[in-house]
Amino acid sequence: MNLTLPWVLGLVAMLSYTAAAWPVAVKRRWPDLALAIGWVAHGLALWLDIAGFGAETPGARFGFAPALSATVWIVIAVHAIESRLLPLPAVRLLLAVAATLAVLLAALYPGESRPAAGAAWLPLHWLLGVVSYGLFAVAVLHAWLLDGAERRLRAAGAPSAGAGGVPLLQLERLTFRFVEVGFIVLSTALLLGALLAERWRWDHKTVLSLLGWATFAVLIAGRHLRGWRGRRATRWVYAGALLLLLAY
Repeated sequence: MNLTLPWVLGLVAMLSYTAAAWPVAVKRRWPDLALAIGWVAHGLALWLDIAGFGAETPGARFGFAPALSATVWIVIAVHAIESRLLPLPAVRLLLAVAATLAVLLAALYPGESRPAAGAAWLPLHWLLGVVSYGLFAVAVLHAWLLDGAERRLRAAGAPSAGAGGVPLLQLERLTFRFVEVGFIVLSTALLLGALLAERWRWDHKTVLSLLGWATFAVLIAGRHLRGWRGRRATRWVYAGALLLLLAY
């Protein structure tokens, strides 16, 4: 195995993420620093790998594992920003473990090489798709926290607070804000993909992507027109995200 620069950066990222996942007191700051170092190394390794650095075939390469790795990378970036406003310490361990596995998976399965010839807008289509996946992944994470907080609320009759003391209504608003922004980005990615396609193909990726888009469209409509909330709404979040995941 040749230890190329992406492999070295990936190894640094995995070691840093492992350190960030280590169980320590909440007040310790070094796990956050380890998560930040892992995030930077992860991003550099991902960029070099997708750009085809050291690959035998020239041109960008992409696939399921890099898409998953990029999605987790975006989720960590959103978490870093959000944690400045809303404390969610329990999420750091979950993201660090997921990121370690995602980096390893992307290193083992870097995807297929795609020659640079073709539409100049194709990389933007890929980027928008990955960003939408990242936003929906954040929405799924928040929906999971929301469901857990509601279960605890019913069981103990506790005050209306979610993970880390975040009020349930605020956590719910955040969940659907990410859904709405992700839906806009996904719609743009699908429209751009349709315009760039030389011939429309009803393959599994197209069908599942459109089904995922329709699921989130129904969820947003139900939220605004019928006031959907709670488990009824989070199930639609999970279903839409699963369809998009299966699209790859």
